[in-house]
Amino acid sequence: MKIMCISDTHEKHKQLDLPEGDVLIHGGDFTWAGKEKPTLDFLDWLESQPFKHKIFVSGNHDFYFEQGRNLSRLKGRNIHYLMNSEVVLDKRVKVWGSPFTPEFMNWAFMGTPATLKPVWDKIPSSLDILITHGPPFQILDRNMEGFSVGCPLLLEKVMTVKPKYHIFGHIHEGYGMREKGGVTFVNASVCNADYDLVNQPVVIEI
Repeated sequence: MKIMCISDTHEKHKQLDLPEGDVLIHGGDFTWAGKEKPTLDFLDWLESQPFKHKIFVSGNHDFYFEQGRNLSRLKGRNIHYLMNSEVVLDKRVKVWGSPFTPEFMNWAFMGTPATLKPVWDKIPSSLDILITHGPPFQILDRNMEGFSVGCPLLLEKVMTVKPKYHIFGHIHEGYGMREKGGVTFVNASVCNADYDLVNQPVVIEI
C-alpha cells in the first residue's frame, strides 16, 4: 500500500503535484483561519484526488470543525475525517488520528497537559499509522528559534503504543523523516517557515 503524506498546505493544495498512490493522508492546517469557503474548497479538492482512501485531521488553523462544528459538511463525502478516532483500510491497516496540539496562543484544537492526556490515552495499541497535527517532543519539532515544541505526553504514548508510522506536521521547519525505537516519524509539512510551498509529499509504504 503506497501512501502519500502531506500537511500544512494552508490553502495551497491545488498547487501540489501528487505522485500516484493508494492512500492520501493530510496532517492538518489545510486553511489559514478555518473559514468556510476555503475549507469547503479543500474538501472538494481532497475528495477529487485519485486515491482509494483519503484521510485527514484538522490543525490549529482549521477552526471550521472545532468543537464539533459543521461536521454535517462531511456527510456523504468519500473521505475519512479523524477526530480522536480510527479507520481501518482494506480490513488490515489501522489508522488513528487527532487534531490536538499543546496550547499556544488562541488557535484551534489546543490543550493543556491535563486535557491532552485523556486524548492521547485513547490512542489504541496494534496501530499501523498514527496521525496527529503536532509532533511529539524532540522529534522533528524544532522551530525557527531552535526550540523543541512537540508534546512530551504524546511522545510517551507513541513510544508505548509503537505504531509503524507517526505522521504529523505543524512545525514546518521540522519537515522530514526519522526512525526511533521502531517507529518511523514523518513531518509532512509541505510549506516552509515562510509558508512557501517548497517541500515534497512524503511517500511511505506499508
